[in-house]
Amino acid sequence: MAIQAADIHYIGMRNEQAACYAAQAMGYLTGKPAGVLVVSGPGLLHTFGGLANAQINCWPVLVIGGSAPQDHEGIGGFQECNQVELARPYCKYSARPPTIPLIPMHVEKAVRLTKNGRPGAAYLDFPANILAGKVAEASVSPYYGPTPPPLIFPNPSDIQAAVNLITQSSRPLVIVGKGAAYARAENTVRELIETTNLPFLATPMGKGVVPDVSPKCVQPARYFFNFLIVVCLNWLSFI
Repeated sequence: MAIQAADIHYIGMRNEQAACYAAQAMGYLTGKPAGVLVVSGPGLLHTFGGLANAQINCWPVLVIGGSAPQDHEGIGGFQECNQVELARPYCKYSARPPTIPLIPMHVEKAVRLTKNGRPGAAYLDFPANILAGKVAEASVSPYYGPTPPPLIFPNPSDIQAAVNLITQSSRPLVIVGKGAAYARAENTVRELIETTNLPFLATPMGKGVVPDVSPKCVQPARYFFNFLIVVCLNWLSFI
């Protein structure tokens, strides 16, 4: 109910694995972290594929999981496991708020780290006793939402070095990758191609930044090269 009151759209999924893959894809498309709510134990384990994919591809996603009560740890609590450490290899940040008043701080940090620097995944663990606990509102510090990621500008000397390298090259080629797509740099990259008339090749995750129908796209040459290899292999098979 708190999520709906905050105008966050909730989408029910049949399985945690599908939910995490959907959330990390939404994080890539929007540039904002999508949240995944999962149950303890197997529920969290099912998200590891999506968490790893988001972390490697630098897509923002936040997984929030319930866990066994803290006073049940070590005595066979229901679906008890060290979920914070299990998730840590696949996240930029994996933590459990130790007390209720510290929940806002950990939520802010998790959301901020999914977006700042190299975007990625974060996990927050909430034991049952924390979820069901109560605390005086006055004991909770004022909540401040995460600030927008800081803008990072390249060193002008590095830009000039790149310009010199391109102008001195006899056969320059621009490779458009997923970073250009994630940064929403379509207009800038297109202006670069149209102004310099440089040929370009898009990686699978960079396709669409500059249309493949552009006369400067050398993607068809790649397919033709693959075709020649196949033809040669077929010819060799008859020897």
